[in-house]
Amino acid sequence: MLHKGSCHCGKIAYEVDAEITEVTECNCSICQSRGYLLTFQPGDKFKLKTPEADMRFYTFNTHKIRHYFCPDCGSAPFGIGKDGKGNPVVAVNVRCLGEVDLKALKIRPFDGRKL
Repeated sequence: MLHKGSCHCGKIAYEVDAEITEVTECNCSICQSRGYLLTFQPGDKFKLKTPEADMRFYTFNTHKIRHYFCPDCGSAPFGIGKDGKGNPVVAVNVRCLGEVDLKALKIRPFDGRKL
């Protein structure tokens, strides 16, 4: 299923082709403070509709994941990193996908504080 996502003001727009039934709720410092509910998808399932120059990103800890956010509204709709084999992976914040029924999702806790 093709999902359309954006930041709050709409400056950042993207699409992700995924069946989303389960999400990850991580308790690391950034995920917890931003309230992320994440679906992890291969990079080829994600299409950015906004020029990267219109966004900002933040890295921390190992600096392997770019946590993108909108410089205008501050929303953080996704992050981009690599899997263990070096393939691009996108962590999409499903809270930024308007048509997803959050109550229908299975939430899988992840202890990111131990990493």
